[in-house]
Amino acid sequence: MICVLLVAGHGTLLESEIKNEATGLYSHLVGIPKALLPGVGGKKILDFWWKVVNMRQLFNEVYLITNADKYKYYERWATANDFPVENIINDGSTTNKTQLGAAADLELVVRSKRFNDDVMVVAGDMLCEDLNFDIAEVLKFFKFKKGELAIYYEMEAGGKTESRGIVEVCPITHRITKFYEKPSADATESRLASVVFYCFQNKTLPTLGEYLKHYPLVEDRGLGKYMEWLINKAKITVFGMKLPTGFQLIGQVDLSEYKKWLVHCSSKQHSPTAKSITCRSYARVGIMGNPSDGFHGKTIAMTISNFWADVTIYESKKVVLIPHPLNDPTEFGSLQDLHGISRKEGYLGGLRLLQATCKKFYQYCSEQGIALAKRNFTLKYDTNIPRQVGLAGSSAIVSATLKCLMKFYDLIDDDLPKPLRANFILNVETEELIITAGLQDRVVQVYEGLVYMDFSKEQMEKQGYGDSDVVATMKTFAELTDLAKIAMESRNWHGLSELMNKNFELRRSIYTDACLGQGNLRMVQLGRKFGSAVKLPGSGGAVIGLCLDPDNLVELKKAFQEAGFVICDVVPYGP
Repeated sequence: MICVLLVAGHGTLLESEIKNEATGLYSHLVGIPKALLPGVGGKKILDFWWKVVNMRQLFNEVYLITNADKYKYYERWATANDFPVENIINDGSTTNKTQLGAAADLELVVRSKRFNDDVMVVAGDMLCEDLNFDIAEVLKFFKFKKGELAIYYEMEAGGKTESRGIVEVCPITHRITKFYEKPSADATESRLASVVFYCFQNKTLPTLGEYLKHYPLVEDRGLGKYMEWLINKAKITVFGMKLPTGFQLIGQVDLSEYKKWLVHCSSKQHSPTAKSITCRSYARVGIMGNPSDGFHGKTIAMTISNFWADVTIYESKKVVLIPHPLNDPTEFGSLQDLHGISRKEGYLGGLRLLQATCKKFYQYCSEQGIALAKRNFTLKYDTNIPRQVGLAGSSAIVSATLKCLMKFYDLIDDDLPKPLRANFILNVETEELIITAGLQDRVVQVYEGLVYMDFSKEQMEKQGYGDSDVVATMKTFAELTDLAKIAMESRNWHGLSELMNKNFELRRSIYTDACLGQGNLRMVQLGRKFGSAVKLPGSGGAVIGLCLDPDNLVELKKAFQEAGFVICDVVPYGP
């Protein structure tokens, strides 16, 4: 792979404003090209890019192309920074009027150096906002897609499309379907901005010469114009890769933008240690329809604030997963203590959930063309959701971990939309950890609140499980769920109570008493004794009840406590 850094622009606007600045504070910068203007601590934009691409394991050679007017500046920079001077190419232009254009500059490098390799080309006088940018992720995705690649980012609200290349990207294939070079705001709804940061296959490089033959004017010879032609007219397949953060100092900038960059760099350098991020996901109770989420049915469930899982993330030198003192014990009072805890709680705590989520998150971002920053972190979790009682404790930890990772790496909802997020959480458990699970828990924990869910028949047929008796029963679950939805909307609590009891009896008919277990049956019988509707909120180990008589509720609580059960008031949680 070859890397080409483009720094042949003449930057007339910024140079002119520095020269004419009234206070004289910037007089020592007169004539210095934009890529070599100092930032905080004396670091220059080009220093950043040279540090990023100066890796023999990634690039065979790195070339820098500049103009005759600024060549000497870059020669001095090269000797001071161990950049091979012989790899600096002079395009011969001396003014803005005689410049070749970025497409012609790139073609000059390809033609003069006669290499036979793929090329990554970057504008060396712009800067990625996140200086922990990982170039290896870009090259990995480029090789994975086996096509041309363009980097893009989400513009901030109010950003002007007229100063950027704008791309439309297929969310499934990641192919760029349309490229607009500096379009008007109403030309496209997309606000995905492309910068001069591309990867080209060696076989595509001859199209540069073809393009230049048809477009002799310098104003048409920018790389944005070339990409617009390559994608829209030549119909060459170009994929897009998203950076979660944007870029600064793109193209022609003025002195105010340079000052803004200095302030940004200063705040980054002097900001206190990055704060930790804590995200919470809640337990859920299935009110109606469950367990039909795994068998083509409908369910109603809600998140409750009584029980939760918290995950905290903060930046660190290495990736560290901290075991929970209760759920991932590594020390025991005695061998007998170890035996008792292991017999009761098993060997699988929450640490595996953190690890599996991280693994799946990296895999998702790599496959979706999202370039993550080169930052490491420490993860820890806490939860008060009782284990093995059907309140979705495992998926709550996975959900909270995913929220933390998305915030830590600056991903937005569009990068991992909620419908896909629910499937992501499910896949962490079913594919990575081989945990039997359905979508209900993950959907309600992603959307939060009281959620009505209709699971598609197509999905169930695709998975190919269930028999005719079970499927027929699940249709009845779906009917009960629709009726429960109507009862809730009309505040018909007596009707809802009857439906909850029917839901349990239907489940009992297909799973049998032996499968449900005496403990679960005992809780149901005890609740009904006091006139409460009772059913399982999940896979078992707990029940949810609806008691409409306040006097009965007092006696019911006493009876449950005397029978050795823990009873809690459900506190719904809504976003």
